[in-house]
Amino acid sequence: MNREAHEQLAAISALGQALDEAGVDHWLFGGWAVDFWVGEQTRQHDDVDVATWRRDSDRVKAALETIGWRHTPMPDDVIGTRYVFGTALVEFTFVESGTAGEVVVPLPDHPVVWSTEPFGEIRRELSGVSARAIPLGVLRAGKDVPREEAADAAKDRADAVALARVEG
Repeated sequence: MNREAHEQLAAISALGQALDEAGVDHWLFGGWAVDFWVGEQTRQHDDVDVATWRRDSDRVKAALETIGWRHTPMPDDVIGTRYVFGTALVEFTFVESGTAGEVVVPLPDHPVVWSTEPFGEIRRELSGVSARAIPLGVLRAGKDVPREEAADAAKDRADAVALARVEG
């Protein structure tokens, strides 16, 4: 694991502890979630992707800023925001609960159901760090169809191959 990966893993550990202490539900998704499910780093990551409830956005901000994170929002943030810890960038996606308990990404004018079931309390470990992650089935479903942009599509294909090694 290179220095950048160690810093991202330290950020995952720090944010997990801070959000757990604040009582904020949160889940890894994206490339780092793949790594936690596989049990090893499978590729380099530009950032760490975390989902939390939209209603908890102020509690996320308070919990992270208290321990030294910097809030670095983008002008075009619609469904999430960003924080930096050292050199690690963490991008939060804020979700909402649908009327039937589904997890919804509240895109303006077109909310998208991410999962028909709650994300739950699944914890995975990687290099001594424990983190909550989205369920394996939800993660796999998100990697089944690669995104359109070439670099993102390559990541999705690599993640799908890595996830194929995980039983379940």
